[in-house]
Amino acid sequence: MISRLNIRQIIEEREESLSPYAAKSRLSRGRLKPEEPCPVRTAFQRDRDRIIHSKAFRRLKHKTQVFIAPQGDHYVTRLTHTLEVSQIARTIARALSLNEDLTEAISLGHDLGHTPFGHVGEEVLDKLYHRGFRHNEQSLRVVDLLEKDGQGLNLTWEVRDGIVNHSKSRADIQGKGSGKASTLEGQVGKIADAIAYINHDIGDAIRAGIITENDLPLSAVTVLGRFHSQRINTMVGDIIEHSWSVTGHNIEEYPTIGMSPQVLEATNNLREFLFDRVYNVRSAEDEAEKAREVIRLLYKYFNEHQDRLPPEYRACSDEAEQRVVDYIAGMTDQYALRLSEELSLTR
Repeated sequence: MISRLNIRQIIEEREESLSPYAAKSRLSRGRLKPEEPCPVRTAFQRDRDRIIHSKAFRRLKHKTQVFIAPQGDHYVTRLTHTLEVSQIARTIARALSLNEDLTEAISLGHDLGHTPFGHVGEEVLDKLYHRGFRHNEQSLRVVDLLEKDGQGLNLTWEVRDGIVNHSKSRADIQGKGSGKASTLEGQVGKIADAIAYINHDIGDAIRAGIITENDLPLSAVTVLGRFHSQRINTMVGDIIEHSWSVTGHNIEEYPTIGMSPQVLEATNNLREFLFDRVYNVRSAEDEAEKAREVIRLLYKYFNEHQDRLPPEYRACSDEAEQRVVDYIAGMTDQYALRLSEELSLTR
Protein backbone atom coordinates (compact mmCIF):
# COMPACT_ATOMS: atom_id res chain seq x y z
CA MET A 1 0.00 0.00 0.00
CA ILE A 2 1.12 3.54 -0.77
CA SER A 3 0.72 4.52 2.89
CA ARG A 4 3.77 2.38 3.70
CA LEU A 5 5.95 4.72 1.64
CA ASN A 6 5.40 7.52 4.16
CA ILE A 7 5.30 10.12 1.38
CA ARG A 8 3.34 12.69 3.36
CA GLN A 9 5.62 12.27 6.36
CA ILE A 10 8.69 12.81 4.18
CA ILE A 11 7.23 16.06 2.83
CA GLU A 12 6.37 17.17 6.35
CA GLU A 13 9.95 16.51 7.42
CA ARG A 14 11.18 18.71 4.58
CA GLU A 15 9.04 21.54 5.95
CA GLU A 16 11.23 21.54 9.06
CA SER A 17 13.95 23.22 6.96
CA LEU A 18 11.66 26.20 6.32
CA SER A 19 11.77 29.40 8.34
CA PRO A 20 11.03 28.90 12.05
CA TYR A 21 8.12 31.26 11.49
CA ALA A 22 6.66 29.27 8.56
CA ALA A 23 3.44 27.35 9.11
CA LYS A 24 4.07 23.59 9.28
CA SER A 25 1.35 21.36 7.92
CA ARG A 26 1.79 18.74 10.63
CA LEU A 27 1.15 21.46 13.23
CA SER A 28 -2.04 22.72 11.61
CA ARG A 29 -4.81 23.72 13.97
CA GLY A 30 -6.95 21.23 12.10
CA ARG A 31 -10.25 21.09 10.22
CA LEU A 32 -13.84 21.79 11.22
CA LYS A 33 -14.50 18.05 10.89
CA PRO A 34 -11.64 15.66 11.75
CA GLU A 35 -10.60 13.30 8.97
CA GLU A 36 -7.86 10.82 8.20
CA PRO A 37 -4.74 12.44 6.67
CA CYS A 38 -3.87 11.78 3.04
CA PRO A 39 -1.02 9.26 2.61
CA VAL A 40 0.58 11.36 -0.17
CA ARG A 41 -0.29 15.03 0.37
CA THR A 42 0.14 17.33 3.35
CA ALA A 43 -2.94 19.00 4.81
CA PHE A 44 -2.24 22.24 2.90
CA GLN A 45 -1.60 20.43 -0.39
CA ARG A 46 -4.90 18.64 0.04
CA ASP A 47 -6.67 21.97 0.61
CA ARG A 48 -5.14 23.39 -2.57
CA ASP A 49 -6.45 20.45 -4.58
CA ARG A 50 -9.92 20.68 -3.09
CA ILE A 51 -10.13 24.35 -4.05
CA ILE A 52 -8.94 23.74 -7.62
CA HIS A 53 -11.52 20.97 -8.13
CA SER A 54 -14.41 22.97 -6.67
CA LYS A 55 -17.30 24.33 -8.71
CA ALA A 56 -16.76 27.82 -7.33
CA PHE A 57 -13.19 27.83 -8.67
CA ARG A 58 -14.34 26.85 -12.17
CA ARG A 59 -16.93 29.63 -12.20
CA LEU A 60 -14.22 32.26 -11.68
CA LYS A 61 -13.36 32.05 -15.39
CA HIS A 62 -16.66 33.77 -16.21
CA LYS A 63 -16.63 36.38 -13.45
CA THR A 64 -15.62 39.99 -14.05
CA GLN A 65 -12.47 41.44 -12.58
CA VAL A 66 -12.99 45.12 -13.46
CA PHE A 67 -14.53 45.54 -16.91
CA ILE A 68 -18.03 44.12 -17.35
CA ALA A 69 -18.53 42.02 -20.50
CA PRO A 70 -15.40 43.37 -22.24
CA GLN A 71 -15.03 43.00 -26.00
CA GLY A 72 -11.74 41.14 -26.20
CA ASP A 73 -10.05 37.89 -25.26
CA HIS A 74 -7.18 39.31 -23.24
CA TYR A 75 -8.96 41.07 -20.39
CA VAL A 76 -8.38 39.71 -16.92
CA THR A 77 -11.09 37.53 -15.39
CA ARG A 78 -11.45 36.59 -11.76
CA LEU A 79 -9.78 33.26 -12.58
CA THR A 80 -6.72 34.69 -14.33
CA HIS A 81 -6.41 37.20 -11.49
CA THR A 82 -6.44 34.33 -9.00
CA LEU A 83 -3.70 32.51 -10.91
CA GLU A 84 -1.56 35.66 -11.02
CA VAL A 85 -1.99 36.13 -7.27
CA SER A 86 -0.91 32.54 -6.71
CA GLN A 87 2.20 32.93 -8.89
CA ILE A 88 3.31 36.14 -7.16
CA ALA A 89 2.57 34.80 -3.68
CA ARG A 90 4.45 31.55 -4.29
CA THR A 91 7.49 33.45 -5.55
CA ILE A 92 7.57 35.55 -2.39
CA ALA A 93 6.92 32.60 -0.08
CA ARG A 94 9.63 30.51 -1.70
CA ALA A 95 12.19 33.29 -1.42
CA LEU A 96 11.38 33.84 2.26
CA SER A 97 11.41 30.12 3.17
CA LEU A 98 7.72 30.10 4.01
CA ASN A 99 5.22 27.32 3.32
CA GLU A 100 4.55 27.56 -0.39
CA ASP A 101 1.68 25.04 -0.30
CA LEU A 102 -0.25 27.03 2.30
CA THR A 103 0.39 30.26 0.39
CA GLU A 104 -0.88 28.69 -2.81
CA ALA A 105 -4.05 27.32 -1.21
CA ILE A 106 -4.92 30.70 0.31
CA SER A 107 -4.27 32.49 -2.97
CA LEU A 108 -6.38 30.10 -5.03
CA GLY A 109 -9.29 30.30 -2.60
CA HIS A 110 -9.34 33.98 -1.72
CA ASP A 111 -11.96 35.11 -4.28
CA LEU A 112 -14.27 32.07 -4.41
CA GLY A 113 -17.11 34.11 -2.91
CA HIS A 114 -16.87 37.08 -5.26
CA THR A 115 -20.07 38.20 -6.94
CA PRO A 116 -20.73 38.53 -10.67
CA PHE A 117 -19.82 41.94 -12.11
CA GLY A 118 -16.84 42.45 -9.80
CA HIS A 119 -17.03 45.04 -7.04
CA VAL A 120 -20.17 46.56 -8.59
CA GLY A 121 -22.03 43.36 -7.75
CA GLU A 122 -20.51 43.29 -4.28
CA GLU A 123 -21.58 46.87 -3.57
CA VAL A 124 -25.18 46.21 -4.62
CA LEU A 125 -25.53 43.08 -2.50
CA ASP A 126 -23.98 44.92 0.41
CA LYS A 127 -26.72 47.54 0.17
CA LEU A 128 -29.58 45.10 -0.44
CA TYR A 129 -28.81 42.52 2.24
CA HIS A 130 -29.56 43.73 5.77
CA ARG A 131 -26.44 42.04 7.17
CA GLY A 132 -24.23 43.47 4.45
CA PHE A 133 -22.00 41.56 2.06
CA ARG A 134 -18.23 41.16 1.90
CA HIS A 135 -16.69 38.85 -0.64
CA ASN A 136 -13.96 37.62 1.71
CA GLU A 137 -16.58 36.46 4.21
CA GLN A 138 -18.57 34.87 1.38
CA SER A 139 -15.43 33.06 0.22
CA LEU A 140 -15.18 31.50 3.66
CA ARG A 141 -18.86 30.57 3.51
CA VAL A 142 -18.26 28.90 0.14
CA VAL A 143 -15.48 26.65 1.43
CA ASP A 144 -17.15 25.98 4.79
CA LEU A 145 -20.69 25.31 3.64
CA LEU A 146 -21.78 25.94 0.07
CA GLU A 147 -19.46 23.65 -1.86
CA LYS A 148 -20.28 19.97 -2.30
CA ASP A 149 -24.03 20.50 -1.84
CA GLY A 150 -23.73 21.83 1.68
CA GLN A 151 -20.86 19.72 2.92
CA GLY A 152 -18.16 22.31 2.31
CA LEU A 153 -14.52 21.56 1.56
CA ASN A 154 -13.49 21.10 5.19
CA LEU A 155 -10.28 23.09 4.83
CA THR A 156 -7.65 23.65 7.49
CA TRP A 157 -7.88 26.57 9.91
CA GLU A 158 -4.80 28.24 8.39
CA VAL A 159 -6.23 28.31 4.85
CA ARG A 160 -9.60 29.54 6.09
CA ASP A 161 -7.92 32.28 8.12
CA GLY A 162 -5.94 33.46 5.10
CA ILE A 163 -9.05 33.52 2.90
CA VAL A 164 -11.23 35.55 5.26
CA ASN A 165 -8.45 38.04 6.10
CA HIS A 166 -7.23 38.88 2.60
CA SER A 167 -9.26 42.06 2.07
CA LYS A 168 -7.66 45.49 2.28
CA SER A 169 -8.90 48.97 3.07
CA ARG A 170 -8.87 51.52 0.27
CA ALA A 171 -6.24 53.60 2.04
CA ASP A 172 -3.42 51.06 2.29
CA ILE A 173 -2.59 47.88 0.37
CA GLN A 174 -0.99 46.40 3.48
CA GLY A 175 -4.47 46.26 4.90
CA LYS A 176 -4.18 48.58 7.88
CA GLY A 177 -7.66 48.99 9.27
CA SER A 178 -8.76 45.56 8.00
CA GLY A 179 -8.26 42.01 9.19
CA LYS A 180 -4.74 40.58 9.47
CA ALA A 181 -3.98 36.97 8.62
CA SER A 182 -2.56 34.96 11.50
CA THR A 183 0.11 33.30 9.36
CA LEU A 184 2.90 34.92 7.38
CA GLU A 185 1.69 32.91 4.41
CA GLY A 186 -1.71 34.59 4.69
CA GLN A 187 0.00 37.99 4.80
CA VAL A 188 1.90 37.10 1.63
CA GLY A 189 -1.34 36.16 -0.13
CA LYS A 190 -2.90 39.45 0.90
CA ILE A 191 -0.13 41.66 -0.47
CA ALA A 192 0.23 39.51 -3.61
CA ASP A 193 -3.47 40.12 -4.32
CA ALA A 194 -2.81 43.87 -4.39
CA ILE A 195 0.29 43.55 -6.58
CA ALA A 196 -1.63 41.45 -9.09
CA TYR A 197 -4.74 43.59 -9.45
CA ILE A 198 -2.96 46.96 -9.49
CA ASN A 199 -0.78 45.88 -12.37
CA HIS A 200 -3.23 43.90 -14.48
CA ASP A 201 -5.94 46.53 -13.99
CA ILE A 202 -3.54 49.10 -15.45
CA GLY A 203 -3.02 46.80 -18.43
CA ASP A 204 -6.78 46.33 -18.92
CA ALA A 205 -7.43 50.07 -18.63
CA ILE A 206 -4.81 50.78 -21.27
CA ARG A 207 -6.28 48.02 -23.46
CA ALA A 208 -9.73 49.60 -23.08
CA GLY A 209 -8.42 53.03 -24.04
CA ILE A 210 -9.33 54.61 -20.71
CA ILE A 211 -5.74 55.58 -19.90
CA THR A 212 -2.30 55.43 -21.51
CA GLU A 213 1.03 54.56 -19.96
CA ASN A 214 1.88 58.26 -20.04
CA ASP A 215 -1.05 58.97 -17.69
CA LEU A 216 0.45 56.96 -14.82
CA PRO A 217 1.64 59.21 -11.96
CA LEU A 218 5.29 60.11 -12.50
CA SER A 219 6.12 59.75 -8.82
CA ALA A 220 4.98 56.11 -8.86
CA VAL A 221 6.54 55.26 -12.21
CA THR A 222 9.89 56.68 -11.14
CA VAL A 223 10.01 54.33 -8.17
CA LEU A 224 8.28 51.24 -9.56
CA GLY A 225 9.03 51.28 -13.27
CA ARG A 226 7.20 52.22 -16.42
CA PHE A 227 6.18 48.77 -17.64
CA HIS A 228 4.13 45.91 -16.18
CA SER A 229 7.00 43.50 -15.57
CA GLN A 230 9.22 46.23 -14.12
CA ARG A 231 6.60 47.24 -11.58
CA ILE A 232 5.93 43.68 -10.45
CA ASN A 233 9.65 42.94 -10.17
CA THR A 234 10.18 46.07 -8.09
CA MET A 235 7.28 45.33 -5.76
CA VAL A 236 8.13 41.64 -5.29
CA GLY A 237 11.84 42.30 -4.81
CA ASP A 238 11.12 45.04 -2.28
CA ILE A 239 8.78 42.81 -0.27
CA ILE A 240 11.38 40.05 -0.13
CA GLU A 241 14.12 42.44 0.95
CA HIS A 242 11.98 44.35 3.46
CA SER A 243 10.55 41.11 4.94
CA TRP A 244 13.83 39.17 5.03
CA SER A 245 13.69 38.74 8.81
CA VAL A 246 10.87 36.21 8.35
CA THR A 247 13.48 33.74 7.09
CA GLY A 248 14.78 33.41 10.64
CA HIS A 249 18.08 35.23 10.24
CA ASN A 250 19.03 37.93 12.77
CA ILE A 251 15.66 37.90 14.46
CA GLU A 252 14.94 40.62 17.00
CA GLU A 253 11.13 40.51 17.07
CA TYR A 254 8.30 38.64 15.40
CA PRO A 255 8.50 39.65 11.73
CA THR A 256 5.73 40.62 9.32
CA ILE A 257 5.33 40.91 5.56
CA GLY A 258 5.53 44.38 4.08
CA MET A 259 7.11 46.93 1.75
CA SER A 260 9.65 49.65 2.30
CA PRO A 261 8.08 53.09 2.91
CA GLN A 262 9.13 54.41 -0.52
CA VAL A 263 7.72 51.49 -2.52
CA LEU A 264 4.59 51.31 -0.36
CA GLU A 265 3.87 54.99 -0.96
CA ALA A 266 4.36 54.61 -4.72
CA THR A 267 2.15 51.52 -4.82
CA ASN A 268 -0.62 53.19 -2.83
CA ASN A 269 -0.40 56.22 -5.14
CA LEU A 270 -0.79 53.97 -8.16
CA ARG A 271 -3.80 52.30 -6.55
CA GLU A 272 -5.40 55.65 -5.77
CA PHE A 273 -4.84 56.65 -9.40
CA LEU A 274 -6.80 53.56 -10.48
CA PHE A 275 -9.71 54.50 -8.23
CA ASP A 276 -9.81 58.01 -9.67
CA ARG A 277 -9.24 57.21 -13.34
CA VAL A 278 -10.44 53.63 -13.86
CA TYR A 279 -12.66 52.14 -11.15
CA ASN A 280 -14.89 55.20 -10.80
CA VAL A 281 -14.75 56.38 -14.40
CA ARG A 282 -18.04 57.70 -15.78
CA SER A 283 -17.60 56.13 -19.21
CA ALA A 284 -18.21 52.72 -17.64
CA GLU A 285 -21.29 53.85 -15.71
CA ASP A 286 -23.80 52.50 -18.24
CA GLU A 287 -22.43 48.97 -17.94
CA ALA A 288 -22.20 49.32 -14.17
CA GLU A 289 -25.81 50.47 -13.88
CA LYS A 290 -26.97 47.57 -16.03
CA ALA A 291 -25.14 45.21 -13.67
CA ARG A 292 -26.78 46.86 -10.66
CA GLU A 293 -30.21 46.45 -12.22
CA VAL A 294 -29.55 42.77 -12.86
CA ILE A 295 -28.55 42.13 -9.24
CA ARG A 296 -31.54 44.09 -7.92
CA LEU A 297 -33.95 42.19 -10.19
CA LEU A 298 -32.56 38.80 -9.18
CA TYR A 299 -32.57 39.70 -5.50
CA LYS A 300 -36.18 40.86 -5.57
CA TYR A 301 -37.41 37.94 -7.67
CA PHE A 302 -35.84 35.15 -5.63
CA ASN A 303 -36.83 36.69 -2.31
CA GLU A 304 -40.41 36.62 -3.60
CA HIS A 305 -40.05 33.14 -5.17
CA GLN A 306 -37.96 31.08 -2.78
CA ASP A 307 -39.29 27.91 -4.39
CA ARG A 308 -37.35 28.79 -7.56
CA LEU A 309 -34.00 28.58 -5.79
CA PRO A 310 -31.94 25.45 -6.55
CA PRO A 311 -32.40 22.82 -3.81
CA GLU A 312 -28.78 23.02 -2.65
CA TYR A 313 -29.20 26.70 -1.79
CA ARG A 314 -32.53 26.21 -0.03
CA ALA A 315 -30.82 23.79 2.35
CA CYS A 316 -27.81 25.97 3.24
CA SER A 317 -29.49 28.52 5.51
CA ASP A 318 -32.56 29.00 7.66
CA GLU A 319 -32.73 32.63 6.55
CA ALA A 320 -34.49 33.36 3.27
CA GLU A 321 -32.37 36.38 2.31
CA GLN A 322 -29.12 34.55 3.01
CA ARG A 323 -30.13 31.79 0.61
CA VAL A 324 -30.74 34.37 -2.13
CA VAL A 325 -27.40 36.06 -1.44
CA ASP A 326 -25.62 32.71 -1.66
CA TYR A 327 -27.25 31.93 -5.00
CA ILE A 328 -26.60 35.33 -6.60
CA ALA A 329 -23.01 35.59 -5.32
CA GLY A 330 -22.21 32.26 -6.92
CA MET A 331 -23.44 33.26 -10.38
CA THR A 332 -21.17 34.05 -13.30
CA ASP A 333 -21.69 37.28 -15.22
CA GLN A 334 -23.22 35.49 -18.21
CA TYR A 335 -25.56 33.38 -16.10
CA ALA A 336 -26.80 36.40 -14.14
CA LEU A 337 -27.44 38.35 -17.36
CA ARG A 338 -29.18 35.42 -19.05
CA LEU A 339 -31.33 34.63 -16.04
CA SER A 340 -32.39 38.24 -15.54
CA GLU A 341 -33.41 38.46 -19.21
CA GLU A 342 -35.47 35.27 -18.92
CA LEU A 343 -37.19 36.52 -15.78
CA SER A 344 -37.92 39.91 -17.38
CA LEU A 345 -39.63 38.20 -20.31
CA THR A 346 -41.83 36.02 -18.11
CA ARG A 347 -42.97 38.71 -15.68
